Amino acid sequence: MSVDDVGSAPIQSATAATQIIDIKASRRALVAGSLGNLVEWYEFAIYAYMAPIIAPIFFPSVSSTASVLSTFLVFALAFFLRPLGAAVFGPLTDRWGRRPVLLLIITMMALATAAIGVLPTHAAVGALAPILLTLCRVVQGISAGGEMGGAVSLMVESAPPGKRGAYGAWSFTGTTLGYVLGGGVATVLSLALSPEALASWGWRVAFLLALPMGIVVVYIRLKVDETPHFKELVAERETTSGTGVRTPALVRRPLGYLLATAAVVVVYNAIGNTFMVGMPTFLSKSYQMTFTQSSVLALVTGLVGGATMPLFGALSDRIGRRPILLAGTIGVVVLSYPMYMLIGLGFGGGLLALFVAGVLIGVVGGPMPAFMSERFRTRNRAAGVSLTYALTVAIFGGTAPYAITAIADATGDPLSAAYYTLGCGLISLVGLLAISRAHRDQHRTALED
Repeated sequence: MSVDDVGSAPIQSATAATQIIDIKASRRALVAGSLGNLVEWYEFAIYAYMAPIIAPIFFPSVSSTASVLSTFLVFALAFFLRPLGAAVFGPLTDRWGRRPVLLLIITMMALATAAIGVLPTHAAVGALAPILLTLCRVVQGISAGGEMGGAVSLMVESAPPGKRGAYGAWSFTGTTLGYVLGGGVATVLSLALSPEALASWGWRVAFLLALPMGIVVVYIRLKVDETPHFKELVAERETTSGTGVRTPALVRRPLGYLLATAAVVVVYNAIGNTFMVGMPTFLSKSYQMTFTQSSVLALVTGLVGGATMPLFGALSDRIGRRPILLAGTIGVVVLSYPMYMLIGLGFGGGLLALFVAGVLIGVVGGPMPAFMSERFRTRNRAAGVSLTYALTVAIFGGTAPYAITAIADATGDPLSAAYYTLGCGLISLVGLLAISRAHRDQHRTALED
């Protein structure tokens, strides 16, 4: 059976594609994919961490909450554009290859983020300032839409047999560490600079750092080869058509299959963007924590999540993706409200709550990249993963910081924000229960046929 038929049968035997994995090339792909995700999500995270700083600079208002919500609307805009980027770059990645499109994506992202660091403020150019900021976020959103699918495909398809969960987990670990890096930079700047200096020019440094980071990732990705599975697919295309080009057939998957896949991904996007991205602003607005305190708490979440993802990804190679995803999703549903109660107790309670949130992020995030990749064939894997992830992160991830801030502000009760992650957890629970038994052990079959 060709690798192009991945995911279409319950159990298949290994083929040459899994026997010609070069370990050095596999590790280069792992580094290139995870570092690209790290830089991509640093660029998204630094915007969220700096939201309280840049809100009055680009969106001046008599209400500080209104300024922050306007900033988060622009934050969410980039997420809403991710499906467009996925629709463009996903099929291109399946047609041209993982490597060239990933190079283009990281270049666009780094340049757009660095450009934010040199934008004029509202005080200098008036309404043009938020317009330029929005344009930069548009480029970020479109380019990021294809990053996840391409990076996950590169890493999972390059993994040695039996290690797709472990390799794929590093994709989400990269995104988590990107949050951590963004939070770390924001925290260091807040400690090293006075509030006046941070608001005047310090925030620009955080965005400008994206440029050298992007250059490093471009250099590494230039040294990465295509995956064995994609090479085999290209050879098959040349044999059957002589052109080497065929449009990915994502539409062959039934709608229910795609919806169940997307539903499972919802919980990761919601809990990650709530407790790592939106939490600093939420804590400062709802509990009057200092910028430094709230950033440190969010860093704890990211560090714990990043440290545990590879462990749960590797565990999913042994016992399956679904059992671990099911345990993590139930944990989010059961523990969302108690975590917000702990946050209300102050820094100590918040530390415990966000540590637990980090573990839950690790549980649901570790197996997720392999789970998504195994739901699609090689011919449409990048497109399938990109669109599935982009749609869920646009609806339930990019809106999370805005949602929890708005809910708490509207109700006057910070605990009410817990219902956001609880509700998203229920959606994923339904998706997991909807997956038929024929696909529950798909980790044993996909990519090895």
